Amino acid sequence: CSINVRCARDVFENSFGQAGKIIDGSYLAEFLLEKGYEVHGIVRRSSSFNTGRIEHLYKNPQAHIEGNMKLHYGDLTDSTCLVKIINEVKPTEIYNLGAQSHVKISFDLAEYTADVDGVGTLRLLDAIKTCGLINSVKFYQASTSELFGKVQEIPQKETTPFYPRSPYGAAKLYAYWIVVNFREAYNLFAVNGILFNHESPRRGANFVTRKISRSVAKIHLGQLDCFSLGNLDAKRDWGHARDYVEAMWLMLQTDEPEDFVIATGEVHSVREFVEKSFKHIGKTIVWEGKNENEVGRCKETGKIHVTVNHKYYRPTEVDFLQGDCTKARQKLNWKPRVTFDELVREMVDADVELMKNNPNA
Repeated sequence: CSINVRCARDVFENSFGQAGKIIDGSYLAEFLLEKGYEVHGIVRRSSSFNTGRIEHLYKNPQAHIEGNMKLHYGDLTDSTCLVKIINEVKPTEIYNLGAQSHVKISFDLAEYTADVDGVGTLRLLDAIKTCGLINSVKFYQASTSELFGKVQEIPQKETTPFYPRSPYGAAKLYAYWIVVNFREAYNLFAVNGILFNHESPRRGANFVTRKISRSVAKIHLGQLDCFSLGNLDAKRDWGHARDYVEAMWLMLQTDEPEDFVIATGEVHSVREFVEKSFKHIGKTIVWEGKNENEVGRCKETGKIHVTVNHKYYRPTEVDFLQGDCTKARQKLNWKPRVTFDELVREMVDADVELMKNNPNA
């Protein structure tokens, strides 16, 4: 199945999955464990513990004693370890969520992003082939709406041409096509889940939605006065990660492997995410100025709580993403359950509780 984040880098279950995606791994592990799976995950060696999002899934969380979830040290950049682990576990499902998944940072770590997100997927597929599991494994690849980048049609669906606008998007494009190639060349049951933005309280702190919810929580508790963002007008199709991991599983339960877009079909701007987050704590944000001089001022107190900083802009921006999940609705009987407003409220509430208990979190 799947496991943790930045430093977690694979996951399987008797099923083998991978989580470099910051939040999906922990939800997928929960989901599969509830269904009775034995879940195996790969974690990258780190000098500090990096399993915070899955500690509650241990048989004994205090002692980190494993039950139906078992962890292995490994990395997507190490093909030998992938072959060793897959041969040992002999999974029936593999969920590859592993990635350097921060789009802005991919411009600074372009080669590393290509190695992990692109070639890493090839290493995993080759490991399946080397271990002789082509006919017994089902493989899920975490694709991304960033493949569409400079969108060629609105909304975006499975047949929309790709136009990635970042090293992350380009690396994921290679991964997408190598999955298709293994499916067609070797008859491997392999699918791409083209998931649009999905968030939760477990999102990493340097991603824009979590940065907003954390900052709003701190402002609400008097721990912070102001925070900075980049492009306020970027529009995204935001859903909840808990809903989206169910779609991943459903893709592997079909008779024939197919690629699916998973999205809500709704579009909201970063600006709107800010406004709704503040509204939930009783503050109304009024915008003043333009471009880098724009600020978000609290209507009730007159205090400036939001500023714009150009360092958070991407060299090439993706301005608008909106998914069409008609195929998933029809063939998987899947639909999102959590609304945008519910998502925002859940994230802000969770961070208010977090900051109450640990202001330095």
